Amino acid sequence: MSEFVYLFRIGAAAQREAMGTPEHAQQSMRVWRDWMGELEAKGHLKNPGQPLEPTGKTVRGKQKAVTDGPYVEVKDLVAGFTIIEARDLAQAVDLAKGCPILDGQGSVEVRPIMKSAM
Repeated sequence: MSEFVYLFRIGAAAQREAMGTPEHAQQSMRVWRDWMGELEAKGHLKNPGQPLEPTGKTVRGKQKAVTDGPYVEVKDLVAGFTIIEARDLAQAVDLAKGCPILDGQGSVEVRPIMKSAM
C-alpha cells in the first residue's frame, strides 16, 4: 500500500455557497464526516487532515520575498487536505470520486507521497 494526499480545491464562490447558511454548513459537514468515515472503515484513512484558511503568505526565491495570498490568478484555492492509503494511484483516484467537494464544483488533486530516506 502507498500513501496519497488529497488536495481539495474549490472556488471562493462555491465554498461560500456550500457553507453559506448554518443549515448548508451542517449538511456539508455531515456529508464530509460520512465520506471520511467510509474511508476509515475500509482502512484507507491515514490522516483526516484539516481545512485551510483562504489566506496565507508565500516565501519565494533566494531573496526570500514574502507575498500575500490568495493570488488573483488562482481560480481554485486549496481548501484542505487528507492523507489516505491505497493500493496504487488508480485506486486512490477511484476513492476520491466519492468526495463531497465534487458535488459543489470543487476538485480533488490526488498526489502520491514520495517515500523519503530521511
